[in-house]
Amino acid sequence: MERLHIDHGSKSDLAEAAKMNYLTKDNATFVKSAGHMLTVHIDGKIYPAVYLYCSFPHMNNRIYISVRTDENEEIGIIKSLDEFPDEIVRLLEEHINLRYFAPEIIKVNKITEEFGYSYWETETTSGSCYFTVRMGKGNVTAVTATKVLITDVDGNRFIIKDLSALTDKEYRMVEMYIT
Repeated sequence: MERLHIDHGSKSDLAEAAKMNYLTKDNATFVKSAGHMLTVHIDGKIYPAVYLYCSFPHMNNRIYISVRTDENEEIGIIKSLDEFPDEIVRLLEEHINLRYFAPEIIKVNKITEEFGYSYWETETTSGSCYFTVRMGKGNVTAVTATKVLITDVDGNRFIIKDLSALTDKEYRMVEMYIT
């Protein structure tokens, strides 16, 4: 029986692919452009518009943040915001908060169902909110034992930070949708 040889590439190719370009206060300078875009200067190269993507957006949005171009090309990774000066941290947090804006649901008034959708009437940290959620497909997801992320049909996100803070009635309404 003839053996098939598969070339998996050399170890140096794997090592090269595994290299991360970590961005630090020493090699990256973040600034807000005149058009309020986030710009970064890295080793003499200017990236006029960059976007921040958190590896753990709903658990810890201060570590392992991917910095990408508008073509979604990764420029580098910020290991921790704590490694940057306060004014840069505030700028980066502003852009993270814009990307991951998710009002906190503080009261669930009513949830009804019809034709594979649930209709939520809630009070949030941003005011009263009515939204529609497609049933199933992980649109109401437990992020931790007490935290729930809800994504509506338009892609808007809402957070229930602590299920135990809900009344028994509210908890029962929400519980049946968690996947």
